[in-house]
Amino acid sequence: MDRSQVQSWIGGYERAWRTPGTETLAALFTPDASYLPGPYREPVVGLPDIGEMWEAERAGPAEEFDMTSEIVAVDGDVAVARLEVRYGTGEEFRDLWIMTFAGDGRCAAFEEWPYSPPN
Repeated sequence: MDRSQVQSWIGGYERAWRTPGTETLAALFTPDASYLPGPYREPVVGLPDIGEMWEAERAGPAEEFDMTSEIVAVDGDVAVARLEVRYGTGEEFRDLWIMTFAGDGRCAAFEEWPYSPPN
């Protein structure tokens, strides 16, 4: 993977979040991918379970948000990115994503470290 491929994958992730349903996840994640939604949480494994979590976590594909990303590092098949997400509700997050990619460019392991400002 290189930086442009990782940036393209992140763009695909954002487009998928904004798209109804979860069919687009198959282009982003391997069938047996693991998705760790936060430190100390249990990983979600496999496309069906990732899709179920995806639908439970988002308000819907019309959810209002802005997302920016910066690639921090790419080393072989592993990449780290810093993201900022601001929702129309006023909620905001700064995330670190650690992604391990399969040879076909889909993510085989995704780890998210979400942080939000104190209330």
